[in-house]
Amino acid sequence: MPTITINGKKCEFTPGQTILQVANANGVNIPQYCYHDGLSIVASCRICLGEIWSPDPKTGQLAAQMGGKLQPTCQTPATDGAVVYTDSPKSVANQKAVMEYLLINHPLDCPVCDQAGECFLQDYSYEYGRGVSRFEEQKVKQPKKDVGPHVLLYSDRCIMCTRCVRFTREVTGTAELSVQGRGNKEEIDVFPGVALDNELASNVIDLCPVGALLDKDFLFAQRVWFLKSTPSIDGITASGDNINIEHNEGKVYRIKPRENMAINKWWITDEVRYGWKFIHSDERLRSPMRRQFGTLINSDYEKAYEDAVEGIRRATRDGKKLALLVSPMLTCEDAYTLVRLAKQADPGAVLGIGPIPRKGQDKVFPVGAKAGDKNAFVVSAEKAPNARGVRRVLESFGQALAFEDFLRELGKGSGRSDIGAVIVTGNYPSDWATQDLASSLEGKFVLLIDTLNSRLVEQCDVLLPGATWAEKAGTFENWQNKLQAFEQAIPVVEFCKAEGQIALDLISEWMQEPLELRDPETVIVSTTPGQVAAGLTVAPPRGRLFNAGNVRAEMAANPALRSFATEVSLPLSQVRTQTDMPFVNL
Repeated sequence: MPTITINGKKCEFTPGQTILQVANANGVNIPQYCYHDGLSIVASCRICLGEIWSPDPKTGQLAAQMGGKLQPTCQTPATDGAVVYTDSPKSVANQKAVMEYLLINHPLDCPVCDQAGECFLQDYSYEYGRGVSRFEEQKVKQPKKDVGPHVLLYSDRCIMCTRCVRFTREVTGTAELSVQGRGNKEEIDVFPGVALDNELASNVIDLCPVGALLDKDFLFAQRVWFLKSTPSIDGITASGDNINIEHNEGKVYRIKPRENMAINKWWITDEVRYGWKFIHSDERLRSPMRRQFGTLINSDYEKAYEDAVEGIRRATRDGKKLALLVSPMLTCEDAYTLVRLAKQADPGAVLGIGPIPRKGQDKVFPVGAKAGDKNAFVVSAEKAPNARGVRRVLESFGQALAFEDFLRELGKGSGRSDIGAVIVTGNYPSDWATQDLASSLEGKFVLLIDTLNSRLVEQCDVLLPGATWAEKAGTFENWQNKLQAFEQAIPVVEFCKAEGQIALDLISEWMQEPLELRDPETVIVSTTPGQVAAGLTVAPPRGRLFNAGNVRAEMAANPALRSFATEVSLPLSQVRTQTDMPFVNL
């Protein structure tokens, strides 16, 4: 395999790779602004220039390419036997010069900039720049612009790397952004009357290496060094996009894309980026409730569990069946544990899948591309993250009725049904309960496990508040039939519980296992240096503690679910970034 030496480190490479790509793959630090793996190479920022020496074909001795002229490592192909220096005196002098030019008109507003703490300009100024500024003239002041529904452009911070412009031309094909003006008056702007408003628009925020393009939703919300990042999967569409949930003190602040070349590459849709708000909605169900004398009242879990089990027992004793409606918003582990509960209560329980929301048709970017093209990004019209995973789990138990078939089993149309008790799960990000479902549940004992208020709340006999995908770990199967596991990001809100935990608790209650009295537990949710640790009270489990990994192992013992041992993609372990600034304990 061919090799190249970069800053003293010998690296193997694949023919066709550029020097910078080889360096990035082998952990060799070369400063870079305009380069991005998903965009065309323009070599405009000039900070990655290096000295390149390669073997002379006549003598076999190393000779400086281009007479020793510095060359952009992002654009220069790697060649076998070449030696590259980006830490030589000539390269270092260029890096200092580039940094000085970039900072000439840059405002000194790091203390109030949202990008502070994750800014390439900040980092490279410290690593490669000068300690002082020699510029004494008046800085050019550029305007702040509102370029789209989610994006603000602080033009005076822009370094003209053109990543955002190339993104709108090459990835989305919508070309809302352009470079306008010349010299020190050059700036990024939208075309008149054309807002930056496509399904992938906010990816330019992640692409911007400085604080020029900022997220309106995250503006002045939190300092990034206080945020913790948890690998997760898109929990509101069928795309299965890989994401990082960034949170602090038990609250989600933003969602960022996580690279996965087989699924979402480097991008996510704005729908996924901003669709998490229901996690902290005022409409969240936060306490168990049970019906007493015809009125729904707040309850503790112990009494709610007793009423739920008694209601199901009563229905099955009277010769009626139990039905379970499993939401496609739940994880595979939740679905499996809920089915175990249903089969424990009634071996002939009817199993169905909740409604699968759709919005329009699948959309492919860039405009004009087709699904399956090399660089195509598909925006899924299906708005359920795990319809296929839930179906896979239910079918392993013998049946999985579609929502309409399930309604017919409940008596829709005929009014006749042998079902006496129904366990209904929701967890949708919006009101999902149809009038057909509500009318089909009349006259039956209803146990509702949901996260948001809906018309079913006033109709149910027992309500148990569930957990959103950010508050638990589990596995989703996307529209490509890829099984992907994700981690729990934040503790469950107040006294809610994951659906899998509720199912285990109800199994324990059904089996009349001795109740171990436990006080509510306090979970520490912030351990970031510089912050006082915060705590959140959560409800203790009634039965054994629900653990998604253990449930997956149990599922894999079933031959029909063997894929949960062999096909589940686990998130890569996060590499903790070590600061080069020392902390002093006082």
